[in-house]
Amino acid sequence: MIYLHKILPLFVMPLILLFLSIFLGTYFKKKKVIYSSLVLFYIISTPFFSENFFKVVEGQYIKLEIEKINEVDAIVVLSGSIRINEIKNKYNIEWGDADRFFGGLKLHKEKKSKQIVFTGGKMQYNLTKLSEGDILKKYAIEYGINAEDILVTKDALNTFEESEAVQELLGENKSIILVTSAFHMKRAKKLFQQKGFNVTAYKVDYKTAPTVKVNFINLIPSASSLYKTEIGFREILGRLYYNLLLQEKI
Repeated sequence: MIYLHKILPLFVMPLILLFLSIFLGTYFKKKKVIYSSLVLFYIISTPFFSENFFKVVEGQYIKLEIEKINEVDAIVVLSGSIRINEIKNKYNIEWGDADRFFGGLKLHKEKKSKQIVFTGGKMQYNLTKLSEGDILKKYAIEYGINAEDILVTKDALNTFEESEAVQELLGENKSIILVTSAFHMKRAKKLFQQKGFNVTAYKVDYKTAPTVKVNFINLIPSASSLYKTEIGFREILGRLYYNLLLQEKI
């Protein structure tokens, strides 16, 4: 099931849908279908569309003032900061969204909780011996965090498993500051609340500016803009999937 919900969205991504619509339009000799698909593909590939679309996915641009955040039982940093390349029992680490890691460290150093939790994230298609949590714990110690203040959950392959692993580690009815990327927060917060946590959402890694300016460059399509549109689309599909999953469990 865990692989199914990762694979199925591939078949409704914009690029796949474009190829499918062109094929069907050609097969059934429907030029309007082909032209309409190309126009739509052009639109969603522009920075103007992708930025505005992603702003909707991320929600309101809010940077919480740390001094106004109440102390909690634990700071929980979700995986997604690094990529682990395992080569003959050696590890090469590449940073992606480092804001999650440094956001968690900042909250800890400001004494919002004595406990900081890194989830044991692993990629389904790259199951390394070490989890992301194992790696981030080592980095956190190098940045001056006491080892006894750091907890790492068991391995987790997605956000739902992360919420289960954190509940198993911390126990019931705990208050947490949840640290993850802005576009991922809505889904993550809901999953952790469903597990009984009192969640303070600490969004980091905003991928869009507070305001999107309109100019000629923003109307020129690009691969990076299409990629951002697809990330946003994936996140929306993920929310729909977990909404259905939670309803079934209720």
